[in-house]
Amino acid sequence: MSDEKRSHQDRLLQSNHRSRDIKTEPEPDLLEASCAAFGYLRGLHERADALELRFREGHSTWFPYGWLGNWEFNPSAGLLLKFSGDLVYLVLIRGSNLDQPLTDSTINLTSAGLQRHRVVWIREMTPEEIRQVGESGPTIDRIEVMEFQSHESLKNWLQATAPHFLINP
Repeated sequence: MSDEKRSHQDRLLQSNHRSRDIKTEPEPDLLEASCAAFGYLRGLHERADALELRFREGHSTWFPYGWLGNWEFNPSAGLLLKFSGDLVYLVLIRGSNLDQPLTDSTINLTSAGLQRHRVVWIREMTPEEIRQVGESGPTIDRIEVMEFQSHESLKNWLQATAPHFLINP
């Protein structure tokens, strides 16, 4: 049957069937990998649009990488991320081995992950998960997110919660 004699529905069905057979994007499983503490994009040149924070209680919060400003890693205090959008948000990530490369990869949470916008999610781990990982990889004990409308309230929170990150305590 020629294209002119087929109905619109017939042409649409054939077109949809063909487009499903052609793979234009890689499977999501091939793009992303993870450890117990975080998930990341595999490709060296891949970049995530947002960072998902997964909390032990089951809820999540997303921050666009476009909002990510300065951030600081202090092995004894954790990782402090600053996001600036409608308000200023500080994300304090506490854990161990946060800058340690994964055993099967060269990626880590800090320089090869967050710095290159390859980290897709970070999650709080249960005490049992932390014990299982031990010293063999990164663990996330706690994630704290605070929003601030003033520099003074931000500085006060840092003084009380994470003074290691204050430039002039």
